[in-house]
Amino acid sequence: MNMRINADPTQRELSYRKRLIEIANMINSAPGIQEILVDIKDRMLDLVDAERVTIFALDTKNQELFSLFKAGQDVREIRVPKSFGSIAGFTALSRRTVNIKNAYDASEMNRLHPSLRFDARWDRATGFRTTQVLAAPILFEKYLLGVLQLINKRGGGAFSSGDEEAAEELAKILGIAFYNQHRAARSNKPTKFGLLVDKGLISEKDVERAVSSARVNQVDVARILIDDFNVPKDEIGRALAQFFNCPFYDLAGRTMPEDIKQRLTIEFLRRHVCAPIEKREGTLIVAVDDPFDLTRLDTIKAMNLAPRHEFGVTLRDDIHDYIGASYGIVPARTDAADLGRIIMDLGSGEEDEMEEDASSGAPEIDETDSGIVRLANQIIIDAYNRGASDIHVEPYGRNAPTIVRLRVDGDCVKYIEVPSAHRSALVQRFKIMAKLDIAERRKPQDGKIRFKGPMGTLELRVATIPTSGGNEDVVMRLLAASKPLPLEKMGFSQRNLAGFKTILDKPYGICLVVGPTGSGKTTTLHSGLGYINTIDTKIWTAEDPVEITQAGLRQVQVHPKIDFTFAAAMRAFLRADPDVIMVGEMRDNETASIGIEASLTGHLVFSTLHTNSAPETIVRLLDMDIDPFNFADALLGILAQRLVRTLCRDCKEEYYPAQEEFAELMDAYGGEHWDEMNVRYTPDLRLCRPRGCARCGNSGYKGRMAIHELLIATDDIKRMIQKRQPVEDLRNRAIANGMRTLLQDGVQKVIQGQTDFKQVRAVCIK
Repeated sequence: MNMRINADPTQRELSYRKRLIEIANMINSAPGIQEILVDIKDRMLDLVDAERVTIFALDTKNQELFSLFKAGQDVREIRVPKSFGSIAGFTALSRRTVNIKNAYDASEMNRLHPSLRFDARWDRATGFRTTQVLAAPILFEKYLLGVLQLINKRGGGAFSSGDEEAAEELAKILGIAFYNQHRAARSNKPTKFGLLVDKGLISEKDVERAVSSARVNQVDVARILIDDFNVPKDEIGRALAQFFNCPFYDLAGRTMPEDIKQRLTIEFLRRHVCAPIEKREGTLIVAVDDPFDLTRLDTIKAMNLAPRHEFGVTLRDDIHDYIGASYGIVPARTDAADLGRIIMDLGSGEEDEMEEDASSGAPEIDETDSGIVRLANQIIIDAYNRGASDIHVEPYGRNAPTIVRLRVDGDCVKYIEVPSAHRSALVQRFKIMAKLDIAERRKPQDGKIRFKGPMGTLELRVATIPTSGGNEDVVMRLLAASKPLPLEKMGFSQRNLAGFKTILDKPYGICLVVGPTGSGKTTTLHSGLGYINTIDTKIWTAEDPVEITQAGLRQVQVHPKIDFTFAAAMRAFLRADPDVIMVGEMRDNETASIGIEASLTGHLVFSTLHTNSAPETIVRLLDMDIDPFNFADALLGILAQRLVRTLCRDCKEEYYPAQEEFAELMDAYGGEHWDEMNVRYTPDLRLCRPRGCARCGNSGYKGRMAIHELLIATDDIKRMIQKRQPVEDLRNRAIANGMRTLLQDGVQKVIQGQTDFKQVRAVCIK
């Protein structure tokens, strides 16, 4: 009796293993991924007692998940973005098995990730009801290749832990098969960075963009992949080693042996881009960036440095750094070298300037000269690559070079000096690109440039201003189209994030985001709109200009010159059945009045205003003759924000602050509120400060983050608005209700090690 009881589980295990091996054999013998996705599914369903199965593969070109299914005689495709918004996308990004008991239970989905939603459109279209979902990532080693998704346990009930193990085993088999299919597909046409695509580290489109950018900027493709696409250097090394079938050498920290250095000149090494590393038993190890360049290899061998030579691969930039380190020379940055070549090709222009007829108003150099065109293009490309928000071209006349500065992370930094003789040609080139009147140099002009470069299409807002000495300055703001960030990545404190989400969930009312120009107000608003941007919500936006685009939003750019203002746009929106309206700025009484009226008639309205703090915004609007009773009824909240520079994550260092510095932080935060920080001064307390490294340009800072001040419109705040209470009373009441000021939020981020107090003081007043 006992033997028969014990035999049943054993028999089931043997049966399970037999079926698993059969499935593995079918998968591994499939001629292609399409056959795996379409044909080998029924046996998987029987193995885990599931009703349906979807096998997603990773499209390495677009970094999307796709699956194929048969509809009659046709094979059709399902595509899912690799994002936290879907179950398959979440499984891919988290790289862990997900077992969901009820896909329609929003609370269960939110426990996994705040952005996770179940897309019920497929259920509605087919009449099928999805309940349980078991999803496992398809991996090979540590690289993502797809997702296995099982739907609904037969007979009801949740998928068991045994089902999870079975799904993971199936995913492992699929991972091996997918990897082998990728390798087979690439074996006929290997590419230098194909291994990076196979491993899912980068898409084919991004590799193409990197190659295009490298060609335009005349830099190594590997440098673009590292700097712009965050591909690890060691992974690039493995890809190059596989492509060239030779070892990859990392030259960091190495210098050339003295006996070899004495026999070679720095000019020879730079001309042939080679790095002799060491001698091993009569063999000289040499690293080059292209071991397939036989002419270069023969030239190196002809130097007779050793009886035998062995060549490996490394990065071009690393070779130049290695040569410089070996000879005690700091290598110049590649982009500076490129600009230097362009300006050198232009020449100083002094000869032309001396010969110029004083009575002639013609420019010293023609603005259509190829060198000037290349220089203007390179300035825009480098500004984009450095993350600059503005470009400033500042001529100083005949006797001094023209200075070009870039605003990066809120601060202006010197970029290059252009010989004075080229000042007019460079300015006029930018005016031609912006379609401005090049003959008019006495009054300001403004326009736009649509620039097509390796980064895609970039829009720049251009302003020219006449300056002393007959010069003309050009200031260009880069309006790079971007995507909204999730609210969780916006730097909100827990209180502010919860409060802002509560406002976003309201069906009607008005919410304002305030701060100076360039403080990230539009970015915050678009992140908020992204949070509520669903298929059942109609959202209209009026902006000037449209900088951030979102699918699902109907976005309009206003044109004041033709009397299409924010107010006119809002009136049009109210006739277009909106649920949510976002207007770029409330500049006047008319716009503000329409916004408040819209919020009182059942619409959720967002806008911005240029004020210093949340309480001051109330007084500013009341000064616009806004009706205080309507405004009080409509107001949901006001979010003030600033941008502070953040410490470079690669080089910031911890230190022990003095007690006086800690007391300064306490005083800034307010002694009466300090206890909520739960931080006390001890000799072991550590803060962070800037140090400086190559990645941050030795400034110690890289990037910016927002600090916030969220005023929630409570009943007592609304009563104070109706009574037109002064701003100080409003501020005190808001703080008593839980609001923390910009300065207090900044101090919190100092304690968290994200920035330092110097940067917070620079943008806040107590």
